[in-house]
Amino acid sequence: MSNSSSMPQFLLLAVADRRELQLLHFWLFLAISLAALLANGLILSTVACDHHLHTPMGFFLLNLSLTDLGCICTTVPKAMHNSLWNTRIISYMGCAAQAFFFLFFISAEFSLLTIMCYDRYVAICKPLHYGTLLGSRACAHMAAAAWASGFLNALLHTANTFSPSLCQGNALGQFFCELPHILKLSCSHSGYRRELGLIVVSVCLGFGCFIFIVFSYVQIFRAVLRIPSHQGQHKAFSTCLPHLAVLSLFVSTATFSDMKPPSISSPSLDLVVAVLYSVVPPALNPLIYSFRNQELKDALRKMMTRCFSRATTCLFSSAQHSLCNTLLAQPAF
Repeated sequence: MSNSSSMPQFLLLAVADRRELQLLHFWLFLAISLAALLANGLILSTVACDHHLHTPMGFFLLNLSLTDLGCICTTVPKAMHNSLWNTRIISYMGCAAQAFFFLFFISAEFSLLTIMCYDRYVAICKPLHYGTLLGSRACAHMAAAAWASGFLNALLHTANTFSPSLCQGNALGQFFCELPHILKLSCSHSGYRRELGLIVVSVCLGFGCFIFIVFSYVQIFRAVLRIPSHQGQHKAFSTCLPHLAVLSLFVSTATFSDMKPPSISSPSLDLVVAVLYSVVPPALNPLIYSFRNQELKDALRKMMTRCFSRATTCLFSSAQHSLCNTLLAQPAF
C-alpha cells in the first residue's frame, strides 16, 4: 500500500448533479439499507433462537445473511454520506478497505450458495445419507472454507490492484471502490498481467462451481420428477426454488456487470447494474427465502408474536404500575 502517500484520496462517481436527486438517492439507499438490515436481522435472530431451524440449511442461511449484511454495510453508508454532504471523496485506505471487504463478502456469498446447492442435492437425491454427509462438523468445515476462500480471493486481488503505482488520475467510474475501476488507473502493465492471471484463476474456480450447481440441479429435478405424489413434488420444489432464485439474481447481475459490451456502457448504466448486484440482492434474499420456506415463515411469525405479546405485557404492566403510583400519591379524603 505504498501508493497512499502519492494518491491520498479517490473521487467516486457522482450519482447526480442536482441537489434534489442527490437527496433522493440518499433516502432511497437509506430505505433499502434499513430494509436489508431489518430483514437479515430477523433471519439471524430467528435461526439462532428457534431450535427447529438448527439444521444445515438454517446454518448456511445464517451465514448467507451475514454476507448480505456485510455487503450492505461496506458500500451503502459511504454512498449515503457522499450524497448527503454533496461530496465524492474517499480516502486511499478507506477505498482499499472497501474494495477488500466487498470482494470478500461477495466471494464468500457465492461459495455459500454453492454449498447450499450441495445441501439441497443431498437432501433430495441422497436423503438417507443426509445426516452423515452434512453433520454439524462437516457444515462448520464447509462454512469455514467458504469464508476462508473469500478472504484469500479478496486479499490477493486487493493487494495486486493497489500495489502498482496509480498515475491515471484518481476519479473512479463507480459509486464505490470496485477493483476493475481502480486497476484502470494503474501505470504498470505488470499489474494488469498479474491481475489477469488472478482473474483467470478466479473465473475457472467460479465456472467450476457453476458447473457443479447446474449438474446438481439437473439431478435434483430428475429426482423430484420421479416422486409419485404431487404434494411431495411441491414440497421438494419449495425447498429448492428460493435458493435457485437467489442464485439466479446474484449470478445474472454480476455476470452482466462484468461481461456487458463496452458499446452500451455508460455511467448511468454502470451505476444501475452495480446497485442491482451489490445492493438489491442483500435486501431481497431474506424475502425470497421467507416467502417460500414454510418453516422459516412459521418461526418468524412465532418470534414476532412472542415479541409483540411481551411488549404488550410490559406496556400494560408499566401503565398499571404508573396508575397505582398515581392513586397512592393522591390524598385520601
